[in-house]
Amino acid sequence: MKTVIKVLGATVLVLVGVVLAAPFLIPTERIISELSEQVELNTGRKLQVLGHSELSVLPSLKIELNDVHFANMPSGSRDNMVSMQALEVHIPWLSILGGEAKLEKFVIRQPNILLETNQQGVANWQIFPTAKNTDTQTTSNEGSTSLPDNFDVKLGEVAIYGGTFTYKNGQTKAQHQLTDVEVTVQLPSLRETLAIAGSITYQQQVFELSTTLATPAKLIGGDTFTVTQALNSALVNMNFTGKVAQGGKDIQGELTLKGDSVKAIAQWQGVDLKAKDNAFNQFEVSGAMHMSGQTFTLKTLTAKLDELAIEGKSTIELGKRLNVQANVDLGMLDLNPYLPEPVKQAEAPKEQQEAQPIVWDDTPIDLSALNSLDANVVVRSTGLKAREIKLGENQLSFKLNQGVALIGLDKFNAYEGTGNGVVKVDASRTPYKINTQFALDSINAEPLLTDAVGFDKVLGKGSINWDLNTQGQSQKSFVSALAGKLAFNLKDGGVKGANIAEMTRKAKEMLKGDFSSLKDGLNADYNPEQKTDFSSLTGSLVFTNGIGRNTDLYLASPLIRITGEGDVDLPQTNVNYRLVTGIVDTIEGQASNDDSTGFKVPLRIKGPFHKVDVNIDISGAAKDKAKDKIKDKLKDKLKGLFGG
Repeated sequence: MKTVIKVLGATVLVLVGVVLAAPFLIPTERIISELSEQVELNTGRKLQVLGHSELSVLPSLKIELNDVHFANMPSGSRDNMVSMQALEVHIPWLSILGGEAKLEKFVIRQPNILLETNQQGVANWQIFPTAKNTDTQTTSNEGSTSLPDNFDVKLGEVAIYGGTFTYKNGQTKAQHQLTDVEVTVQLPSLRETLAIAGSITYQQQVFELSTTLATPAKLIGGDTFTVTQALNSALVNMNFTGKVAQGGKDIQGELTLKGDSVKAIAQWQGVDLKAKDNAFNQFEVSGAMHMSGQTFTLKTLTAKLDELAIEGKSTIELGKRLNVQANVDLGMLDLNPYLPEPVKQAEAPKEQQEAQPIVWDDTPIDLSALNSLDANVVVRSTGLKAREIKLGENQLSFKLNQGVALIGLDKFNAYEGTGNGVVKVDASRTPYKINTQFALDSINAEPLLTDAVGFDKVLGKGSINWDLNTQGQSQKSFVSALAGKLAFNLKDGGVKGANIAEMTRKAKEMLKGDFSSLKDGLNADYNPEQKTDFSSLTGSLVFTNGIGRNTDLYLASPLIRITGEGDVDLPQTNVNYRLVTGIVDTIEGQASNDDSTGFKVPLRIKGPFHKVDVNIDISGAAKDKAKDKIKDKLKDKLKGLFGG
């Protein structure tokens, strides 16, 4: 027995002696050479150690390599995929003999790592040949590994100091780079929490990062594990706390983003966001998110931007075709801080201060982006302000499918009235097609038209309805192809620009032989101080190729009745309209239904939009008066013949 013990003891001593003597008997250069050959044999790429190298076994296994380079793929943009100033590894002997992997030290200094794809999409990090998993004994979680009970990994000092990571996409030419990477890792055990902390620099902005993962054993085994992530910088702070399951295919948790200035982030990205002082400043986005496969869901979303507050939920499908589903409450939405100031036109000299012709823009409009995704979005607001437009409680719906957008005004409260409508935009092919259908009731016309298009010439309250369609690819083509019908019915209002009743009275006096009114003139340019009141104004416009034809205009007031017909040519920005004005024989007030007119005068409204002339056709009025006299004489003769 003693003999056996002596033999075993001698054997152990010999083995220990060999291990201790190995670094001295075998040159370090040969060990490095063998290592390089094995790496090239298995990866097809060279590993070069150009600097001083050190291999020792006491008091622990120590490897120190300097000036290390690992070759890139042949089609790469540079020779080396990885270069590093130094690699230091210290492994205690007891951890090796005890069956656990424990690192006292694993430090990489000044690494320069390039991850890239070539023009064919091949990645340089695909080092080993891929193979299908044929092991039918693995667990049900794809990619999971069964971890032996007695196996563990414990890390001492594990760090990257001064690293640079670069990503290049050979197909899109996109490039991103992280510099000054300073990261440390703490792992007491695979079955305890892994902690990563450090900082990185991206586009000259420093980000402090902190990550915990509980636990690596669950990650390796394919079980659900918890993770926290914090990324803080002078621009934005991000925090995430959640769970990861199914090997990273299922992620859910609470996500928060906040910062002090959207403008600063835009400037960091090279975008000059020309915004007002009270716009695009503080922001915060938080919500409960769930990423499962290709589906990203925000179960609850709360967002703040300056004085705006938004709540809602959303689901985004990230498959081959992006699909967005959302239901959002915008609260009180004041867009004025975010809208650019209207461009002020340079004031022309007094001799040139004339209204300028309207010119429709023929610049092509690109709506192709509507073909890139599908969407179903509902947006509510308790109120909205956009320049001078002021709306009450409203609801909009936006549906987009294969390039066809339906924008629904489901609920409309504004300008003392209500309404609903829909806009359909077909951008699936060119020319684009647009159809609008709206019904607005009890609308106050003047503030609506003034706020919307700066048109303040019509007063009154009532209904406005239209069903219009067009097609084209520019403002000019849309206007030229406009078709459909617009109808209005207004009560107790007025039309600014001319006092038609006064003009009619002057014409009547002239026909009686009183020419004193000639000193004031009968032809009148637009005068904002003049107004024609009405108790009722109804009519419709039927558009064909941008030209609106009206045949049913009717205006009733205490003193006059007006009918009219004519054309409004939008493409040529021209109007040619004829009104027939009659003075009522009896005055019964605004509610009068008396259509009898003892005297009629036709008015001609004609000219380009920027310079419309309103004048009275005296010859036409005289003819009408002569016709009335002939009719009266015929009536008298008929009465004499038949004893009437």
